[in-house]
Amino acid sequence: MNQTVPHAVVSPDGALAVLSQAEANELCALRDGELYPLFRRCALAVMTSGAESDDPRALLETYAGFDLDLQQVDRGLRLHLRNAPARAFVDGVMIRGIQQHLFAVLRDIAYLRGSGGLRPCFDPGEPADITDGVFHHLRQAGLFRPEITRPLVVCWGGHSINRTEYDYCKDVGYRLGVRGMDICTGCGPGAMKGPMKGAAIAHAKQRVADGRYIGVTEPSIIAAEAPNPIVNDLVIMPDIEKRLEAFMRLGHGILLFPGGVGTAEELFYLLGVLAHPDNAGIPVPVILTGPPCSAEYFALLERFISRVFGASCADRYELMIDQPEEVAARMKRASEGVLAHRDRSDDAAYFNWLLKVPPALQAPFGASHDEMSSLVLSRDLPPHELAANLRRAFSGLVAGNVKEEGIRAVEREGPYRLSCADRVLMQELDTLLRAFVAQGRMRLPGYEYTPCYTLD
Repeated sequence: MNQTVPHAVVSPDGALAVLSQAEANELCALRDGELYPLFRRCALAVMTSGAESDDPRALLETYAGFDLDLQQVDRGLRLHLRNAPARAFVDGVMIRGIQQHLFAVLRDIAYLRGSGGLRPCFDPGEPADITDGVFHHLRQAGLFRPEITRPLVVCWGGHSINRTEYDYCKDVGYRLGVRGMDICTGCGPGAMKGPMKGAAIAHAKQRVADGRYIGVTEPSIIAAEAPNPIVNDLVIMPDIEKRLEAFMRLGHGILLFPGGVGTAEELFYLLGVLAHPDNAGIPVPVILTGPPCSAEYFALLERFISRVFGASCADRYELMIDQPEEVAARMKRASEGVLAHRDRSDDAAYFNWLLKVPPALQAPFGASHDEMSSLVLSRDLPPHELAANLRRAFSGLVAGNVKEEGIRAVEREGPYRLSCADRVLMQELDTLLRAFVAQGRMRLPGYEYTPCYTLD
């Protein structure tokens, strides 16, 4: 039975601990605005961290009586919670990490609304403005700490992985941590939690008191992938495109662990960036890695990349199976090379300004049925354009699998339809997706998977 706490009062811890009365009043107005349902959903997600579920609707139904309200007081702000999940509390007091995550949600949702005059005006159609917006959002979240010079490794991978794969992710994270590297992930369970857990143990051994475990998420997926308890810097970006750009600009290297369609989406985004001609001279070390039981998964990805994109994209990453020590050592050397390159080019160590992110990878994709069916999937496109469209296709599949609005759209209008005159590409896509289903990489174990797509 899911127990609840009838009433609790929580004060800010972190960025919102010191507010003017005007700022507190404006945040309180969130209760009556259009963003309140989003705030409620994200707040509930962080308070159920660790729950074995990737169904956002089931979470809302389980805690249907959950509600929250904001109160302005002389010292700033209080949050009143009603029927909150009891798992977020110990002896009637909210766990501090969850408390920090809760107010990170409030901070970022308020930033979307422009509360306190903290959000500058950006033109959503201008690539430079979009990047500037990503920078301001990350700065508002306090993620830029120039005094910390340790490399930051972005770890991508699925929330639905087996125990052997999870242990491998944790092992690699440990070996990164003992080498003095910090971790950034999508903040959820599975391959997002493992590297953080391993690095946290390593940092404790090395007496690294300020280890960073950065979680970058976005509103529509946080309920399905709630922040794991190791995350100590949480930021909620406005949408998946800005989330992915944040990863690329924050990190000094990228590790890709086993996953499913969400991990494939990240891989195609990465290839779309790296395949752009303007990025030919910018170092972005990328390693795909996993235990021996993941070899087939990576073989399928390599086959797809080779047959669809050719050697130009295959040359931008390394594949290393069952080599946790060498993966960490190589990433250490490569990330130090990235920092040296940024120093020589007068680029910021904490934000990669020089990287070119094509507009097609910045523009939000709604993943409607019409948009999915009209995607142009053809090997005649330049590699970075094809990668961008494949990223959109897989973004739609993620929506249909775990995002509330995507699940409802599929129930209402049927599966998403992907079609293409390029039969080789479609055959390779079909092979890849069938393998993801057969390997149980679409949903958490124990959940029956009904495909949210058809291929013609």
